[in-house]
Amino acid sequence: MGRCGECQAWGSVTEGAAPSSRTRAGPVTSPAMLIGQVTAEISRARTSGVPELDRVLGGGLVPGASVLLAGEPGVGKSTLLLEVAAQCARNGLRTLYVTGEESASQVRLRADRTGGVQDNLFIAAETDLGAVLSHIDSVQPQLLVLDSVQTIGAGDVEGAAGGVTQVKEVAAALIRVAKSENIATLFVGHVTKDGSIAGPRVLEHLVDVVLHFEGERSSRLRMVRAVKNRFGPVDEVGCFDLSAEGIVAVTDPTGLFVARHHTAVPGTCVSVTLEGRRPILAEVQALVTTSALERPRRTTSGVDGTRVAMTLAVLAQHARIRLHRYDVFLATVGGARIVEPAGDLATAIAIASAWKNREVPTDAVAIGELGLAGELRRVRDLPQRLAEASRLGFKSAIVPTEPGHAGGSIREVEGMQVVGVPNIESALRVLDLGKADVTPLLRPNVSAPQRPVLGLV
Repeated sequence: MGRCGECQAWGSVTEGAAPSSRTRAGPVTSPAMLIGQVTAEISRARTSGVPELDRVLGGGLVPGASVLLAGEPGVGKSTLLLEVAAQCARNGLRTLYVTGEESASQVRLRADRTGGVQDNLFIAAETDLGAVLSHIDSVQPQLLVLDSVQTIGAGDVEGAAGGVTQVKEVAAALIRVAKSENIATLFVGHVTKDGSIAGPRVLEHLVDVVLHFEGERSSRLRMVRAVKNRFGPVDEVGCFDLSAEGIVAVTDPTGLFVARHHTAVPGTCVSVTLEGRRPILAEVQALVTTSALERPRRTTSGVDGTRVAMTLAVLAQHARIRLHRYDVFLATVGGARIVEPAGDLATAIAIASAWKNREVPTDAVAIGELGLAGELRRVRDLPQRLAEASRLGFKSAIVPTEPGHAGGSIREVEGMQVVGVPNIESALRVLDLGKADVTPLLRPNVSAPQRPVLGLV
C-alpha cells in the first residue's frame, strides 16, 4: 500500500509485526505439592447450628466455602440465615451479617423476635463492595452472611447494582477474600419470575454450593434443596417450620403430609416418596364429579399434571375407567409435591376410589410407577419406604410384584402385609376398586358390600 488512507502521505505505511498471543510465565501464589502432603484439616466442615441445613450441606459449613441460597420473596431466606448466623455466633464463631436490603435496626428487631442477639454477631448495613471489604478486614469474621448479592455494587464497575457485570464482580471479589481468609460465606440470591436464579449463570459456577429455599405461602413448611454441592450429596432435603417466632428445623416431617381420617374416605390414598434420601409419606386426594362442560376440567395441586393425564389414559385403556365426561380434581395434603414416579400407583388408586365411591383402607399405602402398558414398575429404596410406613402405623402396602411372579403375592415385610401386583388392574382388584372376573365393565356401585382389606381375588 503506497499511500496512507489517513494522512494521504506516500511511502509512510510500514508492515507491523503480528501480535504475540503467548502468555509469559508469572509468579505463583504457592508452590505445587504432592497431594498426599496437602492437609485437609482446614477444610473440615463445622456445624452451622441448624441440623437440617447441615444435612443438606453434607455435614456443615466448610471454611472458605461460598454458599448461594436462592428463593422467592417472602419465603424466609433472611430469617433462616439470621438463625444460622446467631447459632454460629453462639458456638463461638465471629460472624458478620451484611444487609443491603434492610437497615441494621430492622434486622435487630427480627433478631429480638427470634432470639438471635449474640455477642459474636456483628451487623453492617452496606451496599458498596469496598465498604463490605473494609468491614471484613476490621471484624475478621469466620462466617460472612450477605443479604443479598444483588444489592451490593462495585464503584469501579459500570452498571447498576444487580446487573450482570456487577453481580459477577461482587461475587468474584468476595469469593476471593473467602478463599484466601478461610471465611465461610453465605449469599442470598434473588430469583426471576420463572424460579431461576437472577443474574449471570456464571454466579452458580463461582460458588461451591447452590441451595433453593422453597415453600408455599399458605403453609408454614419450608424446604431447602441442594442443586449443586462440592462437599456433599445433591439429593438431600432439609425441612423447616416458619412462624412468627422464627424458623425451626423439622427433623421428622413425614407425618405433615398425611391427613389421618377417623373413618375411611373415598378418593384418598397414601404413598411414600423420597425427598433426597429421606422417605416421606404423602397423601393424594381425588375428586371425580360429572362435568357440565364440553371439555372436562383436570385440576391438580402438588402433583405433575402430565403424569396425571397419563394415569387417566392408562386407567381408561387397561382398567375400563373412562373419565372423559367427568371433572377430575387432584391434590396433595399439606403442600407436599410428588414429582417422582413412585406416586403413580397412589394417584391411580385415589382416582378409581373417588370414581367408584369406595373407600381405601386407612392403614394401607401404595408405592409403584405406572407404565403405559398398565404394568407396575419397581422403584428404588423400597425397603426404606416400607420401614417408614410401618413406623407410622401402616399395616399393609401394595407394591409392584417381584420379578418372576406373574400374579399377586403376599408376604410380611417390616411387620406389614405387603401385596405384590403386576399391573394396575390387579392393584385395583385387590382393593375391590377394579374389574372382577364376572364384571366385564366397571360401573359406580355405592351399595355393594366392601371386601376385606387387601383380600386377593
